[in-house]
Amino acid sequence: MSDTIESLRRKMSSAGDLQSVVRTMKALAASNIGQYERSVRALADYYRTVELGLGAWFRENRMVPSMTERNVLNQADAVGAVVFGSDQGLVGRFNDVVADHAIKTLDALSGEAQVWAVGERVHARLADAGLSPVGLLTVPNSVKGITSFVAQILIEREVGQVDSAHTSLFVVHNRPLSGALYEPVSQRLLPLDAQWQQDLASVRWPTGNLPEIVGGGTGTASALVREYLFISLFRACAESLASENASRLAAMERADKNISELLAQLHGTFQQLRQTGIDEELFDVISGFEALVRPRQPQRRMDGEEGQIQALSDGGRKRGRAPEPEKRHSV
Repeated sequence: MSDTIESLRRKMSSAGDLQSVVRTMKALAASNIGQYERSVRALADYYRTVELGLGAWFRENRMVPSMTERNVLNQADAVGAVVFGSDQGLVGRFNDVVADHAIKTLDALSGEAQVWAVGERVHARLADAGLSPVGLLTVPNSVKGITSFVAQILIEREVGQVDSAHTSLFVVHNRPLSGALYEPVSQRLLPLDAQWQQDLASVRWPTGNLPEIVGGGTGTASALVREYLFISLFRACAESLASENASRLAAMERADKNISELLAQLHGTFQQLRQTGIDEELFDVISGFEALVRPRQPQRRMDGEEGQIQALSDGGRKRGRAPEPEKRHSV
């Protein structure tokens, strides 16, 4: 079906409106990337502080059995996982990548998997793959919302696990790389194995003053571990949001490019069709003008012998015609 000028105008108007929406989403994604990346960088100092505190505690106290040998994974242990995705679309393969990585990670582990999906999109991907999540959490839409969101995750875990000491906890999310690239990563937060404690105990104290643990006992260690879990989940959420917006920015850039190419094609077709219509109208005007100004063909005069012959022929016809008898009326 051939396009008309009016249909092309409607298509160009719709494409222009869509391009405005795409460029607005590009600007929002670019601004969101910055705030989430800044929040991740801001966590570095806080994480360093918690790390030093845990290292100081482990140096003064022996390894806690509840955190080490007692937590070695076996067939009876439950495996908890928090998978970060997105609630909104237009993010390319963001949810597919993290869902595939989560499935591979959990398949390699023994024990019953209990998954909390963060985002409706990744929840649907996991359910389609046969890994039904036990919970669905809403993705926070700002840095301020991450704090309450992480607290909700920790509450959900404590409520859902009766014996948390024998439960492992993994977090799976996308981590941003340079540009608009990202990669799926997984991290085991619990249990806190012996190697992890030894690594923290070997961290050197930054000053010459020896640290002192106030309060002592397992209460201080539990508080530090809670902060460690909070920071780890906060960072995973912020990195996932930064990756989501980077993926959306890349998708919007591709969409903007495709719309620009479509508009250029539509403009070319519109100009060609419009020029064809103008040419046809000009041809009609020129044809009509030529028909109006074309001179009439004059009647040819007959001179010389041809004229005399024609005159004699006409005269003979007149003389050879018998006069009509007079009509008499009887009285």
